Amino acid sequence: MLGKIVYIGDNVAHLQIDKTQRLAENLMNMHIIFEDHNKKILGEAYDVGEDIIKVRFLGEIVGNHFVGGVIRKPTLSAKPRMITPEEIRLIVGEDNDSSLPLGHSPLYDNCPIHVDINELFSNHLAIFGNSGSGKSCGVARLLQNVFHNQKLLPYKANFLIFDAYGEYHNAFMSLNQINPNFNFKFYTTNEQDLKEGGERIRIPLWLMNLDDMALLLDAEKHAQLSIIERMLKLVRIFTEDDEGSNQYKNHLIAKAIMAILYTNQTASSKRDDIFSILSTCSTPEFNTEAPVKGIGYVRKFRECFTIDTAGNFTESVLVTQYISSFIDEKLDNYEPTSNHYFTLLDLEKALNFTLISEGLLKNEKAYNDAVTLKVRLHSILVGANARFFDFPSYITLENFISSLVSYNGRKAQIVNFNLEDVDDSLAKVIVKIFSRFLFEFTKKLSNRATIPFHLFLEECHRYVQNDNDKYLLGYNIFDRIAKEGRKYGLMFNLISQRPVEISETVISQCSNFIIFKMTHPRDLDYIKKMLPNISADVIEKQKSLQPGTCIAFGRAFKVPMIIRMDMPSPEPHSSNCDVVDTWQVHR
Repeated sequence: MLGKIVYIGDNVAHLQIDKTQRLAENLMNMHIIFEDHNKKILGEAYDVGEDIIKVRFLGEIVGNHFVGGVIRKPTLSAKPRMITPEEIRLIVGEDNDSSLPLGHSPLYDNCPIHVDINELFSNHLAIFGNSGSGKSCGVARLLQNVFHNQKLLPYKANFLIFDAYGEYHNAFMSLNQINPNFNFKFYTTNEQDLKEGGERIRIPLWLMNLDDMALLLDAEKHAQLSIIERMLKLVRIFTEDDEGSNQYKNHLIAKAIMAILYTNQTASSKRDDIFSILSTCSTPEFNTEAPVKGIGYVRKFRECFTIDTAGNFTESVLVTQYISSFIDEKLDNYEPTSNHYFTLLDLEKALNFTLISEGLLKNEKAYNDAVTLKVRLHSILVGANARFFDFPSYITLENFISSLVSYNGRKAQIVNFNLEDVDDSLAKVIVKIFSRFLFEFTKKLSNRATIPFHLFLEECHRYVQNDNDKYLLGYNIFDRIAKEGRKYGLMFNLISQRPVEISETVISQCSNFIIFKMTHPRDLDYIKKMLPNISADVIEKQKSLQPGTCIAFGRAFKVPMIIRMDMPSPEPHSSNCDVVDTWQVHR
């Protein structure tokens, strides 16, 4: 017996140390059992003084099971003692078909710690820690344990890692050596990786909806959304090739030109705007060389805009009749029949047509909003980022998702997206677009949650933030997935060294936490505020953790546990620069 109980509070007990017995153990953070009649209460020593041991209650052992939480408190006559090896196994998890080895307990002679796979991977997970604390190695070891598990064959697993620095390629490139049925695939923004078997990240433009385009073009105002919506409708119509779409194109062009003809601009300005429309969108009936038939003669369309000495078009009557013949008000409600392949250039043409035909570039109030979108789209089109939207051929969302997890005709279980060669703004957009694609895909599955996806977001404070999305779009895709994704089989695994910068909504939806050493007071205070059930003791423990050692708690863990994780093999490229070695001249 450790001593006599001298105080019992709501969730703690104080033990007076029996001076006649010499304690062999260092009791700090050790687990203690209170035996009292027909119940066993589990506690943890959180403060050890010269005379008093303070113990926090954690739960109750009922039969051969541990139950978290304490309703029945021990009495003052209960006998406190150290936990036995058999009882330890009840809280560190059992090695069975539904469990996964996570690491070892440094408190109990490196006793193996196992975690229930469903409890860990069927919920959102957060992994926090300072730089150099072991986060990347911990993530690599966690996933390596999944595939090294002899009792599990995760052939249908879908782990998608959005890798901020290209660290994880080395850790998983040999996945196939564990089992020939396992495959690793990586996409990249780094051109050098293409020589090593990587594929360039490419996003099919036609799968992007209004919200995605607003993010890509960094829209800031609701007025810009209507422009983008019009652009997307037009680009789908312009890329259709059937009689109905051609009639609608002619109708649009005719209305746009007619609107210009009735403005108070000079004839030369009108002509410039009309030719600008035709350079953006043309049909066999509407182009500068199209024949326009008069009575007994034929003019090319461009010839109808010759300006006479009075400053008028010489064929104003003829061209007005010709244009009017294509206007059909019934076509105003025309909608594209389906999605079609289109490029950034097609998108720019549709945007230009929208701005010109709607007169937005001549509307002082709308000018800045319109030009901002025009400039941003053009900068993408002519810049290095255009290659990330250069998809080779049309593909549906279902086939695109399938292609992501396919590797040489086989299933890829781990897919790594290296984002190190794009700036934070584009990286955030890419992650949001892929996240929405996956959310849309999983949500539409006829059998809910039958194809689970686990998104590992490295340095997630760069992406999962309190953005302008809620104001502009009415939602943030990360918040929506955090709240709804779990029931569809879409789970977040957040990895970050700055949790204070992450969306509160997303963190609040995480059910499991693996926290390596953290020291920044703002991050610690943020974790305490966001997780009301976390004890101050857990916060204090993680301040002094060694690299590779973490505090784990949540639904997958019976009690908050200190875990020493094994080093991954192979390791990710996350180590520091060897300054001494690089400084020296090697002979």
